[in-house]
Amino acid sequence: MDLERAKAVCRGFPGATEDIKWSNVLAFSVGGRLFALCGAEAHSTRGMSFKVDAERFLELTDRPGFRPAPYLARAGWVLVARPDALDDAEMAALLHRSYRLIVARLTKKLQLTLENP
Repeated sequence: MDLERAKAVCRGFPGATEDIKWSNVLAFSVGGRLFALCGAEAHSTRGMSFKVDAERFLELTDRPGFRPAPYLARAGWVLVARPDALDDAEMAALLHRSYRLIVARLTKKLQLTLENP
């Protein structure tokens, strides 16, 4: 999946917001908590980072095109360094799972607000 389509997937999640952090990183958040990061510039080759389940972390980082996300690997984040590392459906599923992992850590009240806007 190319980076623009991945950004569109992230923008489509309920309650998702985006902003620029650290001067050149586009951050996607829900409830004030990050669920995906990528380069802010259109020509960025940074790739996309997101949270994964603990049991998927080692599996994904062993695959070509993936590596532990700098600074966030200890929290279970991976970096997709090559856009051809996975197909569109798998990338969308991983981004959705990252979003769901973060939503699960929000307060119940905020979770209900996201489910019933």
